[in-house]
Amino acid sequence: MKLMVLVGSGDRIGLLTLPFLVIGLILNMLFPSLFGVGGPPSWLRVISIIILIPGIAIWIWTVALILIHVPKKELITTGPYSWVKHPLYTNMAVCVLPWLGFLCNTWLGVLVGIVIYVGSRLFSPREEAMLSKIFGKAWDDYVGKVRIPWL
Repeated sequence: MKLMVLVGSGDRIGLLTLPFLVIGLILNMLFPSLFGVGGPPSWLRVISIIILIPGIAIWIWTVALILIHVPKKELITTGPYSWVKHPLYTNMAVCVLPWLGFLCNTWLGVLVGIVIYVGSRLFSPREEAMLSKIFGKAWDDYVGKVRIPWL
């Protein structure tokens, strides 16, 4: 099994995200008041935890599916993959990083989440073309059934 197949677009998304993350962390340390979300307030802490718990569970579920099925060269179409084509990237960008950032009293999670999401949209077509080539009709059937294909 080639590592590239297991990684998908993750390496390119990571390279795109890394400068934003490093610069954001440095700026956050130098100017914490610019990134602060106000403590966070109790209501934001509660919402963050409510979204973060299933977000982390879905992330773990997605990683487990990848580790089980990709080495066997099996197309994953169940679980989080039945909802979105790229649940690992989407979940990190929408359900984990922003809310983890809020719990740490920073907007940096939202900013990094946006970069990851944009990166996934930029690099996913190449990954999807590879998956289409590998799985053919099974991929086409999957794309037609996924509930939120644009996310």
